[in-house]
Amino acid sequence: MTHAYNESYLDDVMQNLGDMLDYALVDCGYVPDEFFSWFISSGIATKIENGNPKYITGMSGVELAREVVFLTTGSYPTKERAIKDFAGREYWAGWILAYYQWYSSLEFSDMEENGLSLSEVLSLYILHEAGQSKFVETANEIISRHKLEKPANLTTIRKARGFTQGQLAQQSGVALRMIQLYEQRQNDINKAQAGTLFILAKALGCEMQDLME
Repeated sequence: MTHAYNESYLDDVMQNLGDMLDYALVDCGYVPDEFFSWFISSGIATKIENGNPKYITGMSGVELAREVVFLTTGSYPTKERAIKDFAGREYWAGWILAYYQWYSSLEFSDMEENGLSLSEVLSLYILHEAGQSKFVETANEIISRHKLEKPANLTTIRKARGFTQGQLAQQSGVALRMIQLYEQRQNDINKAQAGTLFILAKALGCEMQDLME
């Protein structure tokens, strides 16, 4: 698997994201999921995912947190960083999320969208002594389960267009049973023939990649 930055930088990134969340949640009192959404919408998450040197090694965790808040709200937090005797669950959550993002190459927004919210990670603090591989295993299970619980993209787009499965079959020429199997995920739409994806997308007025999982 190709990673956005060299493993030699990983410890720094893990420490910085740990410090970022510790400062933001403990010292400043921001709500976990709200701050994590700010982290994503500010664009800083993307810069870390892409291995931007300024953001993976050039800023401290506190500086990252302050920049997230500024880019989102227009003002910097005024709280000072408190000296702590030990790193708690907030630090661990940032530390392990940085590792998981590097390891999996998933975007932070994908994690959030698929059930691995910051509050969910905080609830997994019991794993802090179990090692990184155990968290990876648990996180993968959460994301996989969440994806299975969500409607298939084909279902969501079809319903948004006001089509029944039968109407889509008539409009596209794709067999009704095939549409049902794709929506039930018994057939993998990612492995569908390009021609099938093309005519489904044309009938639904979307891009082919919008139908893929």
